[in-house]
Amino acid sequence: MVRKITILACCLILVGMTLTASPCEAQKKDTSVSASDLISGAPQKLPVEGMVTMVDIGAHSCIPCRMMTPIIEELSKEYEGRVAIAFIDVWEHREEASKYGVGTIPTQIFYDAQGNERYRHVGFLDKESIIAKLTQLGIK
Repeated sequence: MVRKITILACCLILVGMTLTASPCEAQKKDTSVSASDLISGAPQKLPVEGMVTMVDIGAHSCIPCRMMTPIIEELSKEYEGRVAIAFIDVWEHREEASKYGVGTIPTQIFYDAQGNERYRHVGFLDKESIIAKLTQLGIK
């Protein structure tokens, strides 16, 4: 019951942030950003040009988001140089929620190498499901 209340509180806080966030341009960064920078929680220029990109949008303090942290870290290392795996903390960077059209966290967005959104998932997503989606996008 406590978990459900915590998740509901996370969702309500994010909705409030989204309603009060003002649009903001993404910070311009070098496209050769490191895997560790991509999962730092800070806003990045995404999707990464010429690469399949998965963006996990959440918060370091959100329970389901924290459950995804080790998965994101592992995949970031396993796919470095082949897939851009990014994490954005929308509690620390509130404007990012509206930029990506996110109302609930965690949300994962998958982009093809041309920068087109191909899939969006809301909630916890296990490692096998992420790998399956990357495989569908042509990553081996």
